[in-house]
Amino acid sequence: MIIRRSESVLVQGITGKQGTFWSERMRDYGTRIIGGVNPKRAGEKHLDLPVWASARDATKDGKIDVAVMFIPPMGVKEAALDAIEAGIGKIVCLTEHVPVQDTMYILAAARERGARLIGPNTAGVVTTGECFVGFMPAFNPRVFRKGSVGVVSRSGSLGTLLCLNLVQVGLGISAFVGIGGDPIIGTTTKDALMALDADPGTTAVALVGEIGGSMEEEAAEYARTMKKPIAAFIAGAASPPGKKMGHAGAIVMGDKGSYAGKKSALEAAGVTVCATPSAVADDLRKRLAP
Repeated sequence: MIIRRSESVLVQGITGKQGTFWSERMRDYGTRIIGGVNPKRAGEKHLDLPVWASARDATKDGKIDVAVMFIPPMGVKEAALDAIEAGIGKIVCLTEHVPVQDTMYILAAARERGARLIGPNTAGVVTTGECFVGFMPAFNPRVFRKGSVGVVSRSGSLGTLLCLNLVQVGLGISAFVGIGGDPIIGTTTKDALMALDADPGTTAVALVGEIGGSMEEEAAEYARTMKKPIAAFIAGAASPPGKKMGHAGAIVMGDKGSYAGKKSALEAAGVTVCATPSAVADDLRKRLAP
């Protein structure tokens, strides 16, 4: 999922501390925020933007392209369904600890209405030099400089580190897609690869995966068809089998979701798998050198 500067963004939970802080950062960067949602403050202005009681009320004033949620876990289902029913096509769920059954319900509703969910538990998305949605440091030129490398990451912190490493070796970022670290999410590694493959501003892809689940193996099948070079770092190489490490999705049961399995699948698809994020940056620098 790549978001453009021209797309309108609704912030659900805009009046909270985090919603306020990041709405200001997003707007300053170029994100087209048109207002927010808080049922208790409907009709007010916040950050000089209108506040509506619901996403459905907000869309009465015109079509909205994207909704981003600064919403507590138990409120995510209601907020997401509100956005879906309002006809918003892209929904970014930053919240972690969303009940799995709620995520499954939201995904079913989104599929039915043709909406796309990114997350839960995502750090957001960045289109460098245009806009960002979430809480990635897009405004920091040491981390995000305009370039042609697309970055996909389950982890916000590792994704940030990889972007920093890419800039340090003289490369830049076309788009960052944080898919989220939960075991069930709306946008997979494969989905993100497909979006970056179709993006004319992206000439190479840097991938951050981690142990657990089968997303990297599924993405490898698509990566095999790509002409753009891909380099990857898989977190959790030293994690013991059966032990949960960090993200909810980072658990290995037997051979399923193991580091070795992911590395093997990606390398068989022509992806360079590196031992560290900095090695990913070095590899792409060499491969993109004129």
